[in-house]
Amino acid sequence: MDYDVIVIGAGHNALVTSAYLAQAGYRIAVFERRDIVGGAVSTKEIIPGYQFDLGGSAHILIRLTPIVEELGLERYGLEYLDLDPLFFAPFPDGDSFFIYRDLDQTVEHLDAKFPGQGVAYRRFIEDWRDFARTTRDAFLTAPSPFELGKKAVFGGGPKRPWAQALRSIIRPYGDVVAEYFSEPKVQAPLVWMAAQSGPPPTEPLTGPFVLWQPLYHEGGIARPRGGSGMLTQALKRHVEAHGGDVFHSAPVEEILVEDKRAVGVRVQGQTYTARAVVSGTHAIETFSRLLPEAHRPEGSRYMRVGNGFGAILRLALDAPIQYTAHPGDEARVALQLICRSPKQVLSAYGEFLQGRPSSDPPIVAMSFSAVDDSLAPPGGEVLWLWAQYFPYELADGAQWDDIGPMVAETILNAFEAYAPGTKDKIVGQLFQHPLWLERELGLYRGNVMHLEMSLDQMFMLRPFSGMARYRAHLKGLYLTGASTHPGGGIMGASGRNAARALLKDLDRKRL
Repeated sequence: MDYDVIVIGAGHNALVTSAYLAQAGYRIAVFERRDIVGGAVSTKEIIPGYQFDLGGSAHILIRLTPIVEELGLERYGLEYLDLDPLFFAPFPDGDSFFIYRDLDQTVEHLDAKFPGQGVAYRRFIEDWRDFARTTRDAFLTAPSPFELGKKAVFGGGPKRPWAQALRSIIRPYGDVVAEYFSEPKVQAPLVWMAAQSGPPPTEPLTGPFVLWQPLYHEGGIARPRGGSGMLTQALKRHVEAHGGDVFHSAPVEEILVEDKRAVGVRVQGQTYTARAVVSGTHAIETFSRLLPEAHRPEGSRYMRVGNGFGAILRLALDAPIQYTAHPGDEARVALQLICRSPKQVLSAYGEFLQGRPSSDPPIVAMSFSAVDDSLAPPGGEVLWLWAQYFPYELADGAQWDDIGPMVAETILNAFEAYAPGTKDKIVGQLFQHPLWLERELGLYRGNVMHLEMSLDQMFMLRPFSGMARYRAHLKGLYLTGASTHPGGGIMGASGRNAARALLKDLDRKRL
């Protein structure tokens, strides 16, 4: 055997799995097709002097896990910078408000702006804090009906009686927000944050997407100094420090199977063997390309990828942005939730269903140079505008290579209305439309969550029934990444869960 475990892909979940295994003393090899590690959690100098993230940027979910501490990633160069305020919501009429890490500060601020809405916010947070914690704990274990039931019963639930709470859990998240808040301006950013998982505010069974809100006040929002990719660089250094090998520009061509057992991989004509293989790439890549046809499971045919949903315009500026509604730097620190009302999200989704890019997109703006001066030259700014909804497959035969510049201009114009003068500061840009995301990051049909985040593809049904506990249908083959539970986002829970499954099997010599 060349290695104990071979890992396909160097996304953050795959590297988390590798780090736990290497730390436990196993011989690990990671094969990554790109010239850098990180997948959608990577950072590159796209414009001279400016560091651009190529995927996820705000580190929220991983702060709710023990991964950084358990792996000691600070020793490998990871330094987190906390953001406070957490969120900034500006409006076209010049109004605005903040959500702070401290709940009391947020309540006081909201009540001063919108009498009664701060009290409603406190009630909302307190009603759902225990439920949110239980959901988090469910994300940190392999999914099963037994585990979910145990956590629901013993892990703590909502303050409301379960009969009442269930009504909110199964409702669309837009309805849940409207139940608590009468002010549309307060509703808008909460709905828009919930929409980051993909489904629109009217989708049934999506209540938990907004009921996660209490945990923002616990884990906060942070940025790795130097860019989002510093997380995966620290993970790479951890693996190598524990004797693991990480190969760049080394695409896996095939998973080798003998007697219904994964025994290794072929990389650029070279064979590497191992006791186990972990695929951290997209589930479609694993089951439809890397596995020999005779070993592809039937259920993999029914995975739903969807039709994209977001696009991001990354800008290098020669001066900081400035909002009309709040010219101070406090607005630049927070995640900037630019959404007039829940109706704007619904309108954008309606155009998406027609196969058309949103003509009036809601935006999450991020200007992390406000807290990290290593991202831009002195006096400069990096600005990233994530917008929804944008279909991968367009109506009327349109092609992203043709319409990309026009759509990027639409996003920029929407932002310019809130921060005039931004256009005049641009020195370079990168537009990551759904086709770009597929070509460059391997995100099929531009879906940053890999598979759609709907109830039929979550928990024990992700990526599909029978494959949800990180062990695939072949002995010695394991899965991790956004295609598995709990899904997309920079959390690392899938990587940690997969490592626990593997460590159990390796320690018991079941392989």
